[in-house]
Amino acid sequence: MLKRILLLVIVLLFTSLPPAEARVYLDINAPTFIQIPIVLPKWKPVDKTPSTIPAKAYEILANDLTLSGFFRVIDYSHLPPQLQDKEGIPSTLFLQEWMPAGGEILLAGETFLELDGLRLRLKFHLFDLVEQKHLIGKEYEGHLQTLRNMVHRMADEVLLQITGEKGILNTKIAFVAFQGGNKEIFIADFDGADIKEVTQNSSINLSPTWTPDNKKIAFTSYLKRNPDVYLIDVNGKNLQRFAYYSGLNASPSWSPDGKQIALMLGMDGKSDIFLIDANGNNPKKLTKSHGNEASPTWSPDGQQIAFVSDRSGSPQIYVMSKDGSDVRRLTYEGSYNTNPSWSPKGDRVAFCGRVGGRFEIFTIGIDGAGLQRLTSNSGNNESPCWSPDGRYIAFSSNRTGGSKIFIMNANGFNQRPLTQSKGGESSPSWSKRFE
Repeated sequence: MLKRILLLVIVLLFTSLPPAEARVYLDINAPTFIQIPIVLPKWKPVDKTPSTIPAKAYEILANDLTLSGFFRVIDYSHLPPQLQDKEGIPSTLFLQEWMPAGGEILLAGETFLELDGLRLRLKFHLFDLVEQKHLIGKEYEGHLQTLRNMVHRMADEVLLQITGEKGILNTKIAFVAFQGGNKEIFIADFDGADIKEVTQNSSINLSPTWTPDNKKIAFTSYLKRNPDVYLIDVNGKNLQRFAYYSGLNASPSWSPDGKQIALMLGMDGKSDIFLIDANGNNPKKLTKSHGNEASPTWSPDGQQIAFVSDRSGSPQIYVMSKDGSDVRRLTYEGSYNTNPSWSPKGDRVAFCGRVGGRFEIFTIGIDGAGLQRLTSNSGNNESPCWSPDGRYIAFSSNRTGGSKIFIMNANGFNQRPLTQSKGGESSPSWSKRFE
């Protein structure tokens, strides 16, 4: 993996509407919305830049915008004949000629490869075809091998201009996958590309979770035959046995400030939720019922923890203060609810619930109201986790045979697989943005 130091991204703001005057083209918080048609002309290779580079940038960008769920991409092959061969960034004076394309927004770009063949510049401009005006233009510079990352950042900027919120297309998702009879931790980009194997210890590795600084992944492993919590750098180096108390050590969840970890420990013949310091020491038991407790997840303000307990007879979602007080039951519908994940906006909890013999993904308000079912009659759907902006939910599903990681919009729309593997994937965990 290239270190971030190899990526020098220089963002030059050419023109932009002042924030107070910025128009939000799409209300992503509305119950329903219509995708914005966005026109993507051919990208132009400047000077002696190989045509394969703008073609690759175009492919990644079109895919990013489609996967976001907010756009209907009109690529150059579907443009009227007189527009199909036009490439590069048009002048604002001639935007009228793009009206037959059928879009409301136009996104055009150019690529320039430096003489050394290693440095690349990407330039894009965004136009409002309805109001016939220029919205923004930016330029990104970096190593040729960081092309994908630069395009993801570009797509994030487009989302910011159109929705008022920056995108998360440069984030990554960690997950578990079968590998040669074992279970290893992998990471992939938001679009399912650039998959990398993080662990290669020929053991059973489970429940990955990102540290708040995105530098490491915590997970449970049977590497020394007992289920212990380990830490590893995202590049697969510096494996560290982190929490290895007697019995079960599982489901680590970092507090938002990175100072504490909630996890499931099995010290007294059953599982309970504990807090430990960020160095793995000083365990403090939070739950005190006679049931089994599992799967802690922090509220974004770091003041509460949602978890699973069977204290009422069946697994249900509960919420407590971070010191273990003020315990209350959150879910009452259904007899088997697990895998809670607290939304980054703090207003909802996603979880997995059993319906008619199958597991489905639900969300519920933190007051227990507004239960919403997101998946339906499409295999078993489990282990939901939110994107850092709260727009998407990743989850595992066996709807196509073997279990795969899927992504959907937070309202359940636009469900699609993350990778094209044959299956055997589970337990997704979403990173924060890589700034």
